[in-house]
Amino acid sequence: MNTENNLHIPDVQGSPDKRELPITRVGVRDIQLPIKFNDGRAVQHTVAMAEMTVHLPHDKKGTHMSRFIEILNEMAEFSLDNLGEIHSTMLSRLSAEEGTINLAFPYFLEKSAPVSGMKSVMNYEVRISSDGRADDYGVYAEITVPVTSLCPCSKEISEYGAHNQRSHIIISILYDRNNPITLAELAAIGENGGSCPIWATLKRPDEKFVTERAYENPKFVEDIVRDVAIALNADERISWYSVSSENFESIHNHSAYAIIECDKRL
Repeated sequence: MNTENNLHIPDVQGSPDKRELPITRVGVRDIQLPIKFNDGRAVQHTVAMAEMTVHLPHDKKGTHMSRFIEILNEMAEFSLDNLGEIHSTMLSRLSAEEGTINLAFPYFLEKSAPVSGMKSVMNYEVRISSDGRADDYGVYAEITVPVTSLCPCSKEISEYGAHNQRSHIIISILYDRNNPITLAELAAIGENGGSCPIWATLKRPDEKFVTERAYENPKFVEDIVRDVAIALNADERISWYSVSSENFESIHNHSAYAIIECDKRL
């Protein structure tokens, strides 16, 4: 179809709407695409699930969905530093006053086992997002950090042994590109908050270390979020954060959960 014919195709989405009801967010979601993610140290290839939405004024019938996809396909790589620029481009291209971008993807770090030193790759679930107006938006980073937690009560009341479980620590922060923190640093903060970190590959000496380390460092779910919060409070690069922990209990048919949110700007 040539350009001349395109000029005669009506723009239905751009037509007026008389119901006078603004839409808080409208756009596209569940867009799976391969991306290059720059974590500030290196570029890694991964697969993201994207969501892009904008505010729609009361007098407009619809938004132009294809423009969201065009913006994603134009990006050579994504990072916490350029997500704000993508946000501005989206608002400009869609003629919108405000909007939201979410990218969720697995993020990989190479770790060495604590005794043998054997190297293996750990995966972490990451979400980067932006939200707000062109002149007032925030960029956020979220990482889910798996750790081991060992119950202090179980250790105290038992003649031998104590129950432990895997826990997921979720750290969300407001990102400051002028004072950046890396996802690897956030992962380390989370791992230090558990009874013991976990690794993808462990030899027998490593298993002994992990078992004994967790036993010597018992923590309730309340202890985990408080210890992580103390580390985040001490980091001047972080002005707002949320930290939660979910312990997938090994002797109960439910999870234990705790969350702390803090805005240092207040």
